[in-house]
Amino acid sequence: MHDDLPKIRYSREQLIAALAAEYEHFSNQEVLEDYPPVSEYIEQLNGLSDEQLVIATETDDTELTLDEFMSHYL
Repeated sequence: MHDDLPKIRYSREQLIAALAAEYEHFSNQEVLEDYPPVSEYIEQLNGLSDEQLVIATETDDTELTLDEFMSHYL
């Protein structure tokens, strides 16, 4: 289990919105030019558990916290 999961104060919808915003940000920079559109990515996110959504943020307490990620992309 991800270390941040027990202390999450974000809803599932907020996690998905932030992940989608991050994805869209990188899509606009053509970093993800060969990836599916954001709408398909959101469909994939909807199939993930809450724990998997937190893991998808790739946050930890050393480089980027979940709070920092959320404040940047929400």
